[in-house]
Amino acid sequence: MINILLIEDDPVLGKGLQVNLELSGYRVNWGKSLKDASELYQTNAANLVVLDLNLPDGNGLNFLKKIREKDLLIPVVILTAKIDEASVVEGLQAGANDYVRKPFGNQELLARISSLLRMNQAKGKELHFGELSISLESRKVLFGEQEVELHRREFDILVYFIRHAETVVTRQALLDLLDKDGEIFDRTIDSHISHIRSRFKQLQIQTIQISSVYGVGYRLEKK
Repeated sequence: MINILLIEDDPVLGKGLQVNLELSGYRVNWGKSLKDASELYQTNAANLVVLDLNLPDGNGLNFLKKIREKDLLIPVVILTAKIDEASVVEGLQAGANDYVRKPFGNQELLARISSLLRMNQAKGKELHFGELSISLESRKVLFGEQEVELHRREFDILVYFIRHAETVVTRQALLDLLDKDGEIFDRTIDSHISHIRSRFKQLQIQTIQISSVYGVGYRLEKK
């Protein structure tokens, strides 16, 4: 299921958006402030962000800039009550993919979200992190010219790490990713991570590492 991170401080508008998005088949995590936005972004994997600019504890553009420091691919739609062109340009320059001016119709927002998700899916057939390249179609992993041979679940884990690079990936997120039949446990996750690290070591990959975050999970990062 596609996860949408919704950041909107207006309780009426936010609740209406949450209901309409969920009725359209999306899972929605709703926050009402920059603080909520940061916490939800860290703890929940999002496929798209709907972001209000005027929040009680600051400007949504600050959060947008932090997203773009870590993730260049995730689509972001900004919501703004501002009607001047300069505000829209500022949002787009900060990394937004689209914007919707308030008041807006739900169908308009849903259409823009659907369009962005389609475009992102079309261009997301390859992932890159440092010298790592992943083809989602052939399920092949390369580090420079070297192929990194991984088992099916290890490939899925590495894809998830790259899509959430430089952020903490919780054990629960990995369990949710892999465990479809209730057959995977923490020690299984540890085993998969250990094998990925071993492959990196065998190929002398020293510029990228999977670090353990005690009591929480892991983080893919550049050395």
